[in-house]
Amino acid sequence: MPRRATELTPAQIKGLKHPGGNRPVKVAVGGVSGLHVQIWPSGAKSWVLRTRYGDWTETRLRDGTIQRGRKKREIGLGPYPDVLPGEAREKAREAKAKLEAGIDPIAERKAAQAALLAIQARHLTFADAFEKWAAEKTKEFSTDRYRKQWRRAVEQYALPKIGKLGVDDIILDDVLRVLEPLWHEKTETATKLRAKIEGALGWATVKGYRSGDNPAAWRGNLKLVLAAPQKVSPTENYPALQLDHAAHWWQALQEREGMGAAALAFQAMTATRTGATRLATWDEIDLDKGLWTIQPGRQSSKIPRDGEAKTVPLTTAMIAHLKALPSLEGCDYVFWAPKGGALSDATLAKAMRSIHEADIDAGRKGYVDARSGEAVVPHGLRSTFRTWVAELTTFDGDMAEIALFHKVGSKVAQAYNRAAMVEKRRRMMAAWGDFLAGTRAGKVVQLAGAAA
Repeated sequence: MPRRATELTPAQIKGLKHPGGNRPVKVAVGGVSGLHVQIWPSGAKSWVLRTRYGDWTETRLRDGTIQRGRKKREIGLGPYPDVLPGEAREKAREAKAKLEAGIDPIAERKAAQAALLAIQARHLTFADAFEKWAAEKTKEFSTDRYRKQWRRAVEQYALPKIGKLGVDDIILDDVLRVLEPLWHEKTETATKLRAKIEGALGWATVKGYRSGDNPAAWRGNLKLVLAAPQKVSPTENYPALQLDHAAHWWQALQEREGMGAAALAFQAMTATRTGATRLATWDEIDLDKGLWTIQPGRQSSKIPRDGEAKTVPLTTAMIAHLKALPSLEGCDYVFWAPKGGALSDATLAKAMRSIHEADIDAGRKGYVDARSGEAVVPHGLRSTFRTWVAELTTFDGDMAEIALFHKVGSKVAQAYNRAAMVEKRRRMMAAWGDFLAGTRAGKVVQLAGAAA
């Protein structure tokens, strides 16, 4: 039986010195068989357990003798004095017990380290997840300006609060910390922000960085703790031109020159969005058939890539307006900027504002929204058109919604023949053009028996 080492006191262990040479030495400290202090030439010390474990085996040596023994194991238990003698002896006892139970402490430690490294490899902060998701998402957008606008709310409101949190750690309360301060005061911003947080966390889930329900989801989740957006902040229309002022405003627009005024007039006649008008190209327009077709995914069209093409019937007045436009060599835009390329939003807004300011300079009140009193904007012309259909005509409301590129789900709208709808809409838009020009007064009646 091997001789048991004398149990050294903490003071004796502290006083141990390296005897000299270039190799570390091991000194048995007692208390637990096989426990040693390893002393390096530099004087640094660490704990080492030297032991045997497993079943006894027999090995035949070269001289024919049989040697019986068990597997050797040398296990590091940590540096001294970070690990003090009492703790080192306890660790040694635990390691020996594991070996006797068939558990290799070193293999166990390596497995734990590997698991930790795997977790760390999967750990991703919300800021990193958003960057990775946004890098793909923003490829759908055609301009850097819009890409920056799309990111702004997340950078301003979400990243300061949850940017450093791991995506797998984010819970409902974290999302609420971001949204609640904005939900009542900046509802539209908060609504869009929620969708982007949901998107980033959804991306992280698909990529394996988190699991479980999405804490930014609306249905069955945030819907239960936040008021409906439309209830706390009903959608407000853009300042719209009043029907009584339409003819006078149109006349003032006709007296304006420049591509901005021409684009604004076409937008008014077609009741389309500013972006659809600004970025219209000649290959979208068939003057012979009187059709303007906007394909899915076209920039600023608001038509999703998986949606359907939208067709705008062109009236005689619209076609004449387009034919009178000057062209720019090498530019396919219908309404082009002086240096080439498409007009900006600001150009149409400036034309609208100039008409308003000129009316005020003439001693009148300008062109303002009836409810808010704010100066009208180009997008508000769509509301003017919709109000005209509802109040001054008998044209079908669903047909007006289709003209505005709004989704219509009624059975009446679904029953329309597509070709007939185009011609019915053409008559509706011709009547709208007449109204703007002041050439038709009173209620416009859609003839029930008129063929498409």
